[in-house]
Formats: sequence, structure tokens, C-alpha cells
Amino acid sequence: MTNQHAILTAEAHRDLTIRTERAAALGDAAMCCITVPSEFRAVQSAYPILFRLSDTRDRFSALAMFGFENGENLFLNDGRWEARYRPLAMEIQPFLIGGSPTDDNLKQVHVDLSSPRIGRPGQGERLFDEMGRPTPYLDRVAGQLGALDEGYRAAPDFFAALHRHDLLEPFTLDVTLDDGSRNQLVGFHIIDEDRLASLDAPILAALNAAGHLLPIYMAIASLEHFGELVARRNRRIARDRG
Repeated sequence: MTNQHAILTAEAHRDLTIRTERAAALGDAAMCCITVPSEFRAVQSAYPILFRLSDTRDRFSALAMFGFENGENLFLNDGRWEARYRPLAMEIQPFLIGGSPTDDNLKQVHVDLSSPRIGRPGQGERLFDEMGRPTPYLDRVAGQLGALDEGYRAAPDFFAALHRHDLLEPFTLDVTLDDGSRNQLVGFHIIDEDRLASLDAPILAALNAAGHLLPIYMAIASLEHFGELVARRNRRIARDRG
């Protein structure tokens, strides 16, 4: 389906509603989503954080992991997302930040009108009230969009620091599940803890002063959640066996 992005306005979208329940059919069946360093503290409370090199091999991005294969979200269960925090990239759907054609500094809220989250009349959360004013729901989404946009703009400095100090190493995970099947994650990177430990005090101080050291440690801590991902997958296998 082709995306139908439009600038969100009260005039054009007074009666638009958004479905906020969680379901595979609404776009939640995702193995992972983009996350940003400013969000790592919250993300690491539930999800492993991995890094992936772009297809052009010129930049990294960070990912919050929900499963082991495409289309698998192990936190999605019977219409519920089983974690207290959902990454911003999932929370903001079907909205995105767009720029103004006449002002590079002006950010606008866009909405994807082709999204399955667009509700039928009377279904879901309203964006504007009867007077055309933003609802508390839209105010919250706008704040999340702003936070994610700010995180995107700050992320290149973080990844430049990781590259400068050679702090990323390739990562492969092999998992054997209770039914004997194997799952493998390949093509990802993690923080090189040995390399991090070898950095001298002035470099660590500079990383800390730049705000990079905290997300580095959050990414390291997040890897403990792979055990929970495996447990979730095994519980799903047992449930499907009935």
C-alpha cells in the first residue's frame, strides 16, 4: 500500500480518529524498531538494543529488538503489548515529523492516511475536539514526535564517537529453543566492552561530558534481556502446542 502522507490540520482532519489498541494488523508485528540514544535508558528496561550498519555501509542505527525473525513481536499477546514502555518509533504511528518547504527550522506533524491505525467514525482517539483544538492525545503524540526528532538530530554525534573510538563490534546470537529449533541473529553490532574498558580517563571524561557514556552503558545493560526474549519465544511455542 502506498503511503498517503498529509500535513495534519484541524481544518482537514477535524473528525480523524486513531486506533490505539495493539495488534499485528495495525503494524505491531515487527521484529524491531529504530531507537535513539536519548531513549536508551527507557528502552533498556525491557528490550535488547543492537546496532546495524546501513546498506551503504556509511552509518549505524540503533534498534530495539522485539523478536528473532521478521514479523515476530514477542511482546505482542492477545491485543496487549507486554511491556511498560514502548519505543517512541512504535508509539507515534501513524504520525511523523515533516519539514516546511519554506522554513528548514519549522517542523510539522504529518499523518499517514493509508495506515491501518486510521479509525472509522467514532472509533479510536480523536485528534481535535469540536472546537478544532488539539486533544490531550494529540498533544502527547506531538511531544513524542518532538522527542524522537530531537533524538534523531543528536544521534549522529553519538555514532561518530563510537566510530572514532572503535567501540562497535560484530554480534551474532545463536539460540536453541525448547522444541529443538534454532534462531540466529546476524548482521548486528554491539558495544565492544573490552575496547571500552581500555579507554583512558580523558577519553571517558570527554564521552561523559558529551552525554555519550550513559547510552553506551544502557546499550550494554540491555543485552541481559535476550534471556527474556528466549523465554518469551519458548512460552509461545508451548502455548501453540496447546
